[in-house]
Order: sequence, then structure tokens, then C-alpha cells
Amino acid sequence: MRGREILLGVSGGVAAYKAAAVASGLVQAGASVSVIMTPSAERFIGATTFAALTGRPVHTGQFSPSEHHQGEHIGLSRRAE
Repeated sequence: MRGREILLGVSGGVAAYKAAAVASGLVQAGASVSVIMTPSAERFIGATTFAALTGRPVHTGQFSPSEHHQGEHIGLSRRAE
């Protein structure tokens, strides 16, 4: 996984907490992980958890501070594999 750019989407549901284990495993395997969460997901697990695991800011909206003129969701998808 070293050198891979992964975009992990987390939606609301009881299993949302398991995404933290997935993120941790990917980072430990050498991947760079960006996380985007729905508002419902934030009711099950905090964005701070993913920020700590990945060392990156967590995106909670498609129009968060933008790295792409059409929206952050476009920039994230273009970087991911």
C-alpha cells in the first residue's frame, strides 16, 4: 500500500466505528488516507478520531475549504486511486 492515496468515505451507521480500524490499518500499511464523513457518521464517531489516525484533516462537507475550484470533493477524488 506504500505510496497509495486512499479516499475513505464514512457514512452513518453502527458500523461507522469500524472505519477507524480500516483507516488505521491502511496507514500502518503505508497508504496516505483522506477521510470524508457524512453528518450522520459524525453522530457515531468523531472526526477527531480519523484526524488522529491519518494525520490529515477530515472533510465533513463537499464544499469544505477547497483545493479545487469546483469543490473539495473534486480535488479529493482526483488525488485518490
